[in-house]
Amino acid sequence: MSLPLVTHPHYSYLFKEAHRFPMQKFRLLHECLQEQGIASAANTYRPGTAKRQLLEGTHCPDYLTRFINNTMEKPELRRMGLPWSEGLVKRTLISPVGTLLACQLALKKGIACHLAGGTHHAHYDFASGFCILNDLAIAAKTLLLQGKVKKVLIFDADVHQGDGTARILANQGNVFTCSVHCEKNFPTRKAQSDLDINIGKGTSTDSYLESMAQGFEEAIRLAQPDFIIYDAGVDVFTDDPLGLLNVSLAGIRARDKYVLNRCVELNIPVATVIGGGYDKDEKALAQRHAIAVQEASKLFDILHA
Repeated sequence: MSLPLVTHPHYSYLFKEAHRFPMQKFRLLHECLQEQGIASAANTYRPGTAKRQLLEGTHCPDYLTRFINNTMEKPELRRMGLPWSEGLVKRTLISPVGTLLACQLALKKGIACHLAGGTHHAHYDFASGFCILNDLAIAAKTLLLQGKVKKVLIFDADVHQGDGTARILANQGNVFTCSVHCEKNFPTRKAQSDLDINIGKGTSTDSYLESMAQGFEEAIRLAQPDFIIYDAGVDVFTDDPLGLLNVSLAGIRARDKYVLNRCVELNIPVATVIGGGYDKDEKALAQRHAIAVQEASKLFDILHA
């Protein structure tokens, strides 16, 4: 038995190389994990396309129609940050199902990883910061609606605040949002998560890890969750062009190991999503995203030994 992984070939489609969003990282991440022997046909799951009913539980129907039919206004497109295309629509309608599937697999197996997801800037009725549909909110609300869980913790360690997630779930008492992010970074106007851990610009690895761990423990204490969705964004990395923190590769591994270890120790199922990471060297970026999956794989093997 191996760690369940969720991905889809449509996550990486033909995309302008000049654009700052690294659209090929999803394909490269899967290839990286195949080369490492972590991903195989036996443990890789492919999600389907979301039905409107699933999405309308979290997003405005009119907004969904505008996006799918390419009738968004220019200001909306600018805020989205990605050029509209049929390829974008196809991958956008699959990714939330991927996160939901990873959550369902985690409930059965203890840990599962989605090799995409973490689109936490997507709001109820608009896209923002490369995020169109909020897979974290969709998955959490669906699990609760299905009666699969009673209290979900979304622990978001992406360098940017999960503002869309916080606002969508602001009145959802059985979902607790915790965002560990760089204080002086996008978005300029922060939302209010249930718990916000503001990290100062330029913070080093040790200080970051201390604040992150304290935040995680506080979130667990306050939320008392029976399920965790972990956004393991790697844009905290010291050389990430959109990060503004000074966290090393070893620091990212220590963070992911800490969070996942604690989930196992507390006997709380956890699903991971990859979150943000921006680098022209997309192979190096994929290797960074692979860290959380590597740590999850080690723990999965121990759990199922």
